[in-house]
Amino acid sequence: MPSFDVVSEVDKHEAQNAVDQANRELSTRFDFRGVSASFELKELVVTMTADHEFQIDQMKSMLTGAMTKRGIKVTCLEFGKLEGAGKQVKVKATMRQGIDSDLARKMVKMVKDSKIKVQASVQGDTVRVQGKARDDLQAVMAMFRSDESIDMPLAFKNFKD
Repeated sequence: MPSFDVVSEVDKHEAQNAVDQANRELSTRFDFRGVSASFELKELVVTMTADHEFQIDQMKSMLTGAMTKRGIKVTCLEFGKLEGAGKQVKVKATMRQGIDSDLARKMVKMVKDSKIKVQASVQGDTVRVQGKARDDLQAVMAMFRSDESIDMPLAFKNFKD
């Protein structure tokens, strides 16, 4: 029986590319000349460092723009509190991964309400969708991709025919 798993993952390579692109934009902007500001990515946590708080706000928009261009959903970012004062301020932005139980239940309910002839079940932090026809599975994938209420980046793995 054909099936696939829905998981929530951020592509680490694309995240690194987005941070690098934001750093390049930072080095070319006129309002950041002579300022020690930077983005740094370590294990899906982006640390933004700047001299002033208003510069951090501008850096947030640079980062979200770069991530959008790279195809990463910005809603998976969780910005932390402003740390430090005076010379340097920092903000950490964490990229959330994994499908929590509330979102998994919501996705299963969406599949049942769609009347597509497939079954969806929650298995840990993934949602498995099974059906008799490959076209039905592809319709479910399209439904998940087009739904704006799902605020996590979704990936479809283990497609078996």
